[in-house]
Amino acid sequence: MHGVPSAATSILHQKPAILAIFTITYLAIAIGHIPGLKLNRAGIALLGGIAMMIFGGVSTEQVISYINWPTVFLLFGFFVISAQLCLSGFYDKVATAIAARLSHPGQFLLVLMAATAGLSAVLNHDIVCFVFTPIVCAALLRKQLNPVPFLVALAIASNIGAAATIIGNPQNMMISQVGRLDFAGYLIWCAIPALVAFVLSYLIVWLMSRQRLQYFSDPEVKSRQSTRPYNRPHTIKGLIILMIVIGLFFSPLPKEIIVLAAAGIHLASAKFRTNDLLSLVDWPILVLFMGLFVVTGAFQATGCGDQAVQWLAHAGFNLSAPANLTLITAALSNLINNSAAVFLLVKVVNISNHTTAYVLALANSFGGSLIIVGSVSNIIVVQQARDMGVKISFSDFARLGVPTTLAALAGLLTWVWLAT
Repeated sequence: MHGVPSAATSILHQKPAILAIFTITYLAIAIGHIPGLKLNRAGIALLGGIAMMIFGGVSTEQVISYINWPTVFLLFGFFVISAQLCLSGFYDKVATAIAARLSHPGQFLLVLMAATAGLSAVLNHDIVCFVFTPIVCAALLRKQLNPVPFLVALAIASNIGAAATIIGNPQNMMISQVGRLDFAGYLIWCAIPALVAFVLSYLIVWLMSRQRLQYFSDPEVKSRQSTRPYNRPHTIKGLIILMIVIGLFFSPLPKEIIVLAAAGIHLASAKFRTNDLLSLVDWPILVLFMGLFVVTGAFQATGCGDQAVQWLAHAGFNLSAPANLTLITAALSNLINNSAAVFLLVKVVNISNHTTAYVLALANSFGGSLIIVGSVSNIIVVQQARDMGVKISFSDFARLGVPTTLAALAGLLTWVWLAT
């Protein structure tokens, strides 16, 4: 009598199809689209997950088991927390206050980068860039200052700030959940390389741009119609809840439960409609994550990932060595998107080793500043600037992004050497 085939046996039988789907999915994510279709990276990842179920023999139960639900819940909760502060006009208020310092460009750049990095460390850094870019850009154009270096610096600061905590960006949240990282431990280890990266980035941007601040063209300054009025009571409410959430992260309570409870408080609002809050949730990111969980989970089940790592080790390339992991992470983040890169790497390196997890988290964030496509926040800044009549070209971004990224990664490797 033959029993029902196990899940592992089913995966092995479908190995060629799974490898084909995995390869096609990651190639399409690297390109950013599929020719002839209007899919973005989130749609590609979702389509890859669906293909795994239809052609790869992945069952519904396996799909559910592959998805790291605490990460999804943590992401959703922080999107709601960030949305409440956005609707309260908090981001607009901060951006407007920063723009008032334009009479001293060097000081303005420092304040802009510091505020962006600080908010990105504890809130949705994509929303920070989305709100800050048009307000700062309009103020710079009115002063006849070149907005390009300041906006590139904004994107760079967002990536660096997001690296400082486990809640700074979606990739770090996933790494922290899979690697069971402690909030305080991560902060203590990663704050120093993040601070060094910030200081180096500010100096590089200012030294390379201070002679190019004059803006001779006179584009039409488009006013931002969606600026939200500042609501002081609800801003205070949002900030108090955020501080309580961060404080509870130092306790043994599950992080996703803490964040979901805070999100629930905001959803039960007498001021903001549920639809308004949920409209600011980055649903494509959640879809991207769930699709990639399925695609990479099925790939890992074939054993090919472990075999590739063993093959590299025999060839003398230890993927978990800090220098190797830093370079591979930074390179993949710019080739296939930092989220996709992290999803792949967490399957093949041992992130139960906290140093490995820290390096992976920092390298993917720092590496995201290299070129425009390295991070979603970069793309948001460039697109928002284009809407204001300001073009940030690939070379404009790379001119500042490449040296700041190399300096940040060098600082990271130096810190690993000193710490170990």
